[in-house]
Amino acid sequence: MSNVLEHYHYLHQIPELGFEEVKTSNYIATKLEEAGYKVTRNINNTTGIVAEYDSGKSGPVLALRADMDALGHIIDGQHCARHTCGHDGHSSMLLTAAQELIKEGNIKKGKLKLIFQPAEELGSGALAMIEGGAIDDVDMIIGLHVRPKEECPKGFASAAMFYSASTTVEVNIHGIPAHGARPHLGVNALDAATMAIQAVNTIHLAPSLTYSVKATRCICDAGVTNAIPSEAYVCWDLRAPTNPAMDELKAKTLKAIELSVASIGAKADIKVSKEIPAAEIDDEVTQIIAESIIDVLGKEGLKEPIFTPGGEDFFNYPRERDVKSGFWGLGVDLTPGLHHPDMTFDTSALENGVKITKTCALKVLG
Repeated sequence: MSNVLEHYHYLHQIPELGFEEVKTSNYIATKLEEAGYKVTRNINNTTGIVAEYDSGKSGPVLALRADMDALGHIIDGQHCARHTCGHDGHSSMLLTAAQELIKEGNIKKGKLKLIFQPAEELGSGALAMIEGGAIDDVDMIIGLHVRPKEECPKGFASAAMFYSASTTVEVNIHGIPAHGARPHLGVNALDAATMAIQAVNTIHLAPSLTYSVKATRCICDAGVTNAIPSEAYVCWDLRAPTNPAMDELKAKTLKAIELSVASIGAKADIKVSKEIPAAEIDDEVTQIIAESIIDVLGKEGLKEPIFTPGGEDFFNYPRERDVKSGFWGLGVDLTPGLHHPDMTFDTSALENGVKITKTCALKVLG
């Protein structure tokens, strides 16, 4: 047995939010240094880590990436961080694979880079690592994510995860305050927010596309019940299967918000606060991952490609840099679902992830 459960149990007990992964980052960096890697901490003044092993012989530069952050929840009225997306498992698998790869000495060419990335849930962690030069010399990058049981059960893995584009739009709506008895003297921000929500709900893309746009937060309160509210805040979540489809959906959303609010004399300050691109996956890398899955789990363990409306900021790497990318999904019998406050999975399946990760690395650098 590997050290993966030891790492997992420790990381699971210290969940930290995006860009706050101080304990997590220190633990991982220290273990990598002890294993013999050249480790650079605090990439781009964040908690991000890059570890390198150079074989000293010519060959490709392969990057393996894991995310480190936990999710924020409100549980029993208390704000807390909790690992409900499996990032502690991702980091544990990559850390364990890294330790074993250098110990076994099977890397014969090129360079291995390990990227432990902060703030995936914020959608800005990958961009911070890119800006910090983490993949400037990388030829190929591979990431992974644990999957819900109904999508990919334990003992199976998919060589290709096709994530959708995801965008968050936040809007502050400004009206004019007035007494509840004299509404004609004001502009009701609540009315404007309602109109914007309904206008966005009328947006359509081609029926062949799997997309959605919906309001996920609306805050409006004049402080009393007999006054016209002058301020409202609304947040929308957008999903689309391709980057061009997202461009269309976003443009229609922004226009619908602006025009509907203006129709009653209100104004909208619109902010696109988070944009995650759709998956860009290289066939060559997918083939390497598929062969690795078969080597570890057998042909019967290789699942078909998975298409998901979820977003993954990993895909900023191939979008921002000329790098081949692959992303795979690991079955771990995860229930009841990702981001659920009570999410759990069979941790014994992490051993499969370690083996597949090592196999991928050696097919490129061995």
